[in-house]
Amino acid sequence: MATTSKKPGKAADKTNNQVVATNRKARHNYSILETFEAGVVLVGTEVKSLREGQASLVDAFATVDDGEVWLRNLHIAEYHHGTWTNHAPRRNRKLLLHRRQIDTLVGKIRDGNLTLVPLSLYFTDGKVKVELALARGKEARDKRQDLAKRDAQREISREMGRRAKGMR
Repeated sequence: MATTSKKPGKAADKTNNQVVATNRKARHNYSILETFEAGVVLVGTEVKSLREGQASLVDAFATVDDGEVWLRNLHIAEYHHGTWTNHAPRRNRKLLLHRRQIDTLVGKIRDGNLTLVPLSLYFTDGKVKVELALARGKEARDKRQDLAKRDAQREISREMGRRAKGMR
């Protein structure tokens, strides 16, 4: 049900997954240390809305309260065919992880200055899963260094491509 993936960002890359939403700023604002795949407890209209791709992870984060992991500020738009049984768009949603995983998360969050950030929301075999990352916030200088490294790597690959084509 809930497994730990060794490489960041690889849990949502399986062939039968349908990605609904990704948190694109998470890798820019945080250093990803470890990722987890967790199930999400949802109501019917939330699942129908997710199948239409109506979700946003922009302000979402996860907390551990009383031994349970909760996903907060995840926005799932109301189902447009729903009636009075429609869900609240920003309600707290429970995440399903193994007890051992929750205990290790609690220990790591308490010891270090770490947080739980959702990276992506996707379907696996008809079930909604969230890729959750144990992350440390980056400072402004770290973000600038990452941008400089990425730009330098892009220039190197462009130059290598030019040389392979015989342009220089």
